[in-house]
Amino acid sequence: MPVTPRIDLASVTRLTELADYIVPFTIRVMCDLAVADQLTDGPLPVAELARRVGADPGALTRGLRALAGRGIFTETEPEVFGLTPLAEPLRSDHPFSVRECFPLMPPDIYSWARLTHSIRTGETAFGHVHDGARYYDHFADHPYECVRFERSAESVNPFVLRTVLPVLDLADDATLVDVGSGHGTFAAGLLARHRGLRAVLVDLPHVVAEAPAVLARAGVADRAEIRGGSFFDPLPDGADVYLLKTIIHDWPDKQAATILRSVRAAVRPDSRVVIVESVSRYGNHDDTGKVMDVKALALFGGHTRTADEFRALLADAGFRLTRITPTSSMSVLEAVPAGPPVDDAPAAAVSAGRAG
Repeated sequence: MPVTPRIDLASVTRLTELADYIVPFTIRVMCDLAVADQLTDGPLPVAELARRVGADPGALTRGLRALAGRGIFTETEPEVFGLTPLAEPLRSDHPFSVRECFPLMPPDIYSWARLTHSIRTGETAFGHVHDGARYYDHFADHPYECVRFERSAESVNPFVLRTVLPVLDLADDATLVDVGSGHGTFAAGLLARHRGLRAVLVDLPHVVAEAPAVLARAGVADRAEIRGGSFFDPLPDGADVYLLKTIIHDWPDKQAATILRSVRAAVRPDSRVVIVESVSRYGNHDDTGKVMDVKALALFGGHTRTADEFRALLADAGFRLTRITPTSSMSVLEAVPAGPPVDDAPAAAVSAGRAG
C-alpha cells in the first residue's frame, strides 16, 4: 500500500528555491553588466545605475528587486539600490571576486537544456547539441567564448590557493611544470608564495596567450616560461614537480591515462606529480565535487573520481599514489614514478630547469 506523503511546506519551498533558474540567470546578468562595481561607493538611483551599465531602468529594477529579495543587493529606498554582503563578491575588485565565475554562455546553456540526454545515455549534452564537437575543440574556434570560459575557471583560483597552499609543500622544489595552466593565475600564486620556484606553463596557444599579462601583474614573469602546446604531446622534461589542477576530471579514463603517460615520459625518477581535484566519496554530505561531476557529464565527458579510481588511473600510467590531502575546496593528490615509463613517448627536448 503506498505511503501517504508528508505535508512539509518548508521542503516544498526549499526545493522550489533549489530548482529555480530565474535567480541564477539574473545573478549572471548582473555580473555581465558589472552592476556591483558601480555600487562600491554606496547606493545609487536605478536611473543612474542603468545609465552607467547600459540597461533599461525598469528592467534593471525588476532584476535587482528579485535578487534583493534573496539578500543579493538591497533596495535602500524606492528604486535606489546598494550592495549587501552577498553582493560584495560580485565586485571585480573583491579579493575573492566571483564576477567572472558566472558568464552567460549560449553553448553551455543550450547543453544544460539537454541534460536529460546525458542522464539517459551517459553522453555529453554538449556534443549532442553541437554536432558531436568536444567542449575544448569548440572553444578553440570561438576565441571570445574561450576567454570567458578560462576567466570563469580561473576566477576561483584565489580561493583554491588559499585552501591548497598550506598543504602543498614546494619549499624544496626548484622547478614546476603546470600542465594545462590556463591563464596562469594558479601558477602565479605558487610563484608568489615560493620565491625560489621557477615554472613552465603549458596549455594550448590560444589559451596560454593570456598568461604573460597575468604573470606580469603578479610580479613573477621573470621566473616563468610560457609554452603553447597540448598536454597530449611531449611535455618539458626533468622538472621537480608536475602540476595538474582540475585537468583529469574533464576527461574519460582513456584520455586521462594518456595525459598522465605524457607526464610520465617527462618526469625524473625523483619527480613528483601533484593533482588538485575533487575526490568523490560515498554519502549524503554536501560536496562541490559531486555537483561538478554533473558538469563534467554534461559538458566535458569526464567524471569526478574516487580515491581508488585515481590510484588505478595513476598506476596504469606508471605512478604510485602516495598521499591524498583534503582541503575545504579540493583535494591535493601526490604521486611518484613507479618503475619505468609505461611507453616510450619522448619528452620535450628543453628542460624545465631552464624556465624563464
